[in-house]
Amino acid sequence: AEFCGTLALVLMGCGSAVIAGEYIGFVGISFAFGLTVLAMVYAIGNISGCHINPAITVAMLAAGKMKGTDALSYIIAQCLGAIAGAGILWAIASGNADFSLAQAGLGQNGYGSHSPAGYSLQASFLAEVVLTALFLFVIFGSTREKAPKGFAGLSIGLTLVLIHLVSIPITGTSVNPARSLGPAVFVGGDALAQLWLFIVAPIVGGILAALIWKHAFEDRARKAR
Repeated sequence: AEFCGTLALVLMGCGSAVIAGEYIGFVGISFAFGLTVLAMVYAIGNISGCHINPAITVAMLAAGKMKGTDALSYIIAQCLGAIAGAGILWAIASGNADFSLAQAGLGQNGYGSHSPAGYSLQASFLAEVVLTALFLFVIFGSTREKAPKGFAGLSIGLTLVLIHLVSIPITGTSVNPARSLGPAVFVGGDALAQLWLFIVAPIVGGILAALIWKHAFEDRARKAR
């Protein structure tokens, strides 16, 4: 489930940028990522919880909501799914004679000269940490026991749309190490050299959100009972 969900996220999200970006723009790309997550929540949420993102898995581990062995298997499946999704996207995009991997890329993330709007390493790192933390905050809140049932997919998917609307110009938006890994494997070069930021920053943001949620909200709720 995690393999298939992450494959879909990279194929549809990055695919919207690579194949349809000139037609749908940043807003369309933002909705492609968010709608894919929304769909996957309802498709595989009852199987794996629909993490499809190592930062979410690490956050759940930090919050004590899953075991380390399970987290490792999730992350492996997510990374393999992302690579497979990027490979399929490359194969499809290559069907256009005008496509150049070196020039068009596969929706990889970047900072500095590779940032869509030229944002610095420091700004990109901060954006990825804070936006991932906000994303996880919504996920924790939307999936808690007292949250309205059946609406988690909507809140999580639309939050990802919102995050992309803000941060595509900054880094191309990662908030997901697997999503960044898949395209970088095929593009290589600076995409691989800059990949560290899109692994470290989202994981830091996820852990921060998990600790804040656990100690400021979940623990207090238990004490209130």
